[in-house]
Amino acid sequence: MLPSFTRAALIGAAFLGGAGCAFADKIDGDWCLDGNHFSINGPDIVTPGGAKLKGDYARHNFRYVTPPPEADAGTTVFMQLMNETTLRLHVGEDGAAPWQIWRRCDPIS
Repeated sequence: MLPSFTRAALIGAAFLGGAGCAFADKIDGDWCLDGNHFSINGPDIVTPGGAKLKGDYARHNFRYVTPPPEADAGTTVFMQLMNETTLRLHVGEDGAAPWQIWRRCDPIS
């Protein structure tokens, strides 16, 4: 039998080892919808059109202005993390416009 401090250290290591494996509680990561993709890493975003720019980042929210020549250039895009695999995205200031539901992209091995 292992001493209690050794057991506690092993149990703690098991919990900590799995804690950083995914972006479970952050908006950071790769997001996909209908063949489109964007990637967030802190304040940096690669838009669906491939532009690299900075946006307004918070752990569960992101906002940026769509750059030219992308569709909706000059329009603000709002995003909100719903859970670890789902994000909702809204284009423009029109509150009646529908939210898009994006999912984390499947990992490629």
